[in-house]
Amino acid sequence: MLNYNAIVKLVKENSKILDLGCGSGALFKMLVDKKNVKGVGVEIDENCVIEALEKGLSVIQGDLDEGLKQFPDKSFDYAILNQTLQSTNNPELVIDEMLRVAKRSIVSFPNFAYWKVRFYLFFKGKMPKSKALPYEWYNTPNIHLLTVNDFFEFCKKRNIKIEESVYLTRKKARSGILIRTITNFFSEEVVFVISK
Repeated sequence: MLNYNAIVKLVKENSKILDLGCGSGALFKMLVDKKNVKGVGVEIDENCVIEALEKGLSVIQGDLDEGLKQFPDKSFDYAILNQTLQSTNNPELVIDEMLRVAKRSIVSFPNFAYWKVRFYLFFKGKMPKSKALPYEWYNTPNIHLLTVNDFFEFCKKRNIKIEESVYLTRKKARSGILIRTITNFFSEEVVFVISK
């Protein structure tokens, strides 16, 4: 829920959004209620699509790894990918498509370089589990593990502009550009606003 609040703060009122991997629509509904957004959600899970539709949201079933061909260039103010990047098969395609269909994109993910994750792996010698990472190694949807530094490097190589960043722990959110080593070590989750 902490990253939901951070994302809501980043989205301007009355925006047109595309919520990718929207699940049952909790964040989308929050944005509708608090920021009066209009838009569409895309979700692969049929049961989640039904739940989102029952909330009165406009949601279609689709696979993000197949692209967003049904949406024209720059047809949204924001494309939002909340806690889904690490579970896509082709994150590069997904980000490219987000940047194509929206003026700005918001990407959030768990930071696998967070100090508690590092210490868990170091002291226990096995894949970490936490509230942000509740799965076992064999049933996790996280197939592309990444860190704050990985994302900065990814954006630099592709000339993607990072407009804003929010670094989250369970207790609070910090905004702005800090020394990357520090944010990489102390951030449990991160939220970036990016553009081309």
